[in-house]
Amino acid sequence: MAELDIQISVEEGDWPSEEQLQALAERVLGTAAAYLKKQEKQPFPKIAPELSLVFTDDASIRQINAEWRSQDKATNVLSFPAFPLQPGGKPGPMLGDIIIARETVEREATDLEKSFDDHLTHLMVHGFLHLFGYDHMNNGEAERMEGLETRILAELGLSDPYAGQDPI
Repeated sequence: MAELDIQISVEEGDWPSEEQLQALAERVLGTAAAYLKKQEKQPFPKIAPELSLVFTDDASIRQINAEWRSQDKATNVLSFPAFPLQPGGKPGPMLGDIIIARETVEREATDLEKSFDDHLTHLMVHGFLHLFGYDHMNNGEAERMEGLETRILAELGLSDPYAGQDPI
């Protein structure tokens, strides 16, 4: 992949093989990177920046969430940018880490009546945008980020995950 160097690690949980996750990540994040580059004029360094995708379980992500965000609960995805980046800023050689919890993704997919893979795809895009400085701490930020997510997911053939909802 020209724009990204994606490293995959399955640490805990009942995930597909690393090869399957690598293929999914390359397709999803490659599409997201291409969209940002073309539509948002996102600059990329000449050497593909590295990011890691860690696939784990609820117990592990709960510990990480408690330690780094003071929230003692499991969550679906956590993103840790290697360096602070504002949307549109040029990333360095390391983008950061995206951590995803199996049980939460599965539970949410069922609740949302979506396939596991479609929800996982959405969370990969969501986590990826956080690495580029996008956030959803207020309505304006949420509208911008959710709009990007929706357009990137459309490029991947998926429907708007926020249809009918207020920005988060």
